[in-house]
Amino acid sequence: MTGSTTAARRVARAAGLVMALFVLSRLTGLARQVIVGAYFGTSPDYDAYVAAFRLPDMLFQLVAGGALVSALLPTYTTLRAREGAARGWALVSGVMTLVLVVLTVGAVLLALTADILVRHLLVPEFSSAQQALTASLLRVLLIGTVIFGLSGVAMSVLNAHQHFFLPALAPSLYNLGIVGGAVFLSPRWGVHGLAWGVVGGAALHFGVQVPGLWRVGWRYRPRWAWRDPGVRHVLALMGPRVLGLAAVQVNFLVNTMLASGLPPGRLSALDYAFRLMLMPLGIFAQAVATAAFPTFAEQAARGERRDLQHTVRRLLQGVTFLTLPATVGLVLLAQPLVAALFQRQAFTATSTALTATALQAYAVGLCGHALVEVLARAFYALHDTRTPVAIGVAAMALNIALNFWWVRVWGHVGLALANSVATLVEAMALVVTLRQVLGGLDLRAWITALRAQALAGVGMGVGIWGVGRVLAGGSPWLVLVPAAIVGGILYVALAYALGLEEARHTAAYLKQRLKPRASTTPPAP
Repeated sequence: MTGSTTAARRVARAAGLVMALFVLSRLTGLARQVIVGAYFGTSPDYDAYVAAFRLPDMLFQLVAGGALVSALLPTYTTLRAREGAARGWALVSGVMTLVLVVLTVGAVLLALTADILVRHLLVPEFSSAQQALTASLLRVLLIGTVIFGLSGVAMSVLNAHQHFFLPALAPSLYNLGIVGGAVFLSPRWGVHGLAWGVVGGAALHFGVQVPGLWRVGWRYRPRWAWRDPGVRHVLALMGPRVLGLAAVQVNFLVNTMLASGLPPGRLSALDYAFRLMLMPLGIFAQAVATAAFPTFAEQAARGERRDLQHTVRRLLQGVTFLTLPATVGLVLLAQPLVAALFQRQAFTATSTALTATALQAYAVGLCGHALVEVLARAFYALHDTRTPVAIGVAAMALNIALNFWWVRVWGHVGLALANSVATLVEAMALVVTLRQVLGGLDLRAWITALRAQALAGVGMGVGIWGVGRVLAGGSPWLVLVPAAIVGGILYVALAYALGLEEARHTAAYLKQRLKPRASTTPPAP
């Protein structure tokens, strides 16, 4: 098991770096949302901005998003190892050229048909003025989509070289671009200033990675190479994954369409809530999954199935250890959290109530989202994109069915809850299937750990509830901070008492870091 232990340590080191930068990314993302909320709240203009993102984001995700990264990284790694660096860079140039051409053509077509698509597909229940605003914003956002396509290729290549710093830093610069748009452009241009901030942020996202590409040997040469065997292999691997992403994007489109028929502000509230839920997801699960993917790919390429089993199981256990208390905290502290962060200027008490209830519904599925991040990459490392896609498509079909049902019962909260339930089902299906593919995952050990984690989570919840009762009626920060501190301490203490290895490792690390070091300074005379 030495190989898997070494791999786990390498993943832990990389994950530590990525996690620190993901924390920075989420903090700048939070600052971005706080500033945007102060300027726009849950207004009809922000509803239009959120809706306008859907089609550009769909174009990016289908052409150059997660599908490209999951296909390009293992293909580039394998090709470079077998045929040399020059062959690997030729593949990168071919893929980058293809992405640039396809995204540009797609963006032009969407821009030309924006009015029709917005009116009849995206937000049919918006007013005519709001539909026109949505179409106008959509055309601006498409520029950023093309730039993001290049950035997706850069991120994949740098991760393949075990370079995580610049790709993980890029989202923070993207957030700063949007903040700049809100602060400096929106006072003059309104919500269009926010859209141009997105374009500027996309340029920063790509630009910061270029020096890293240059250092690892990248030299871009335009190359139309769709017949290249390496490019075709990337496209073949992308195919099933693109279908899965298409299902996800269709679900987002259905959400937007249904939310356009709800009272104003509901679509905005869903966006604020979803982004808040993504904070712990990005800090914990996405950081671990990003750092683990190259290691998964290496173990799979060497045929080390038992080591891969061990690595995956340890990471799943670690991810649930981190995300379960985040779920408890978000559910119980949603209202003071949203009020403390957002409730000012254009973001009213009504905006807080709408966002908090949506956040509670989204938080139910946080562990599911986190597990999917890790499990999907394990399948991609095995060059199996079909299985997670098939499961994902089925989960999204369930999500859409629940959307139409629950939006009538609970409004925008029903849309959020449908997403959570479908994601939990998807995660469970991926676990069962991966166990069959690998011939085991030591689920018994993970289930035992989950029971202890859940028990610690219950204790944490009781502590948060008690603090909330004592401090009820105080300012949001007065409730939020003590409750979060007490809840966190209770979770770690109970996890340690229950023998969870993650808690014991954390305690040992802190003890070592806090232990006084022997002084190397000679005593004063």
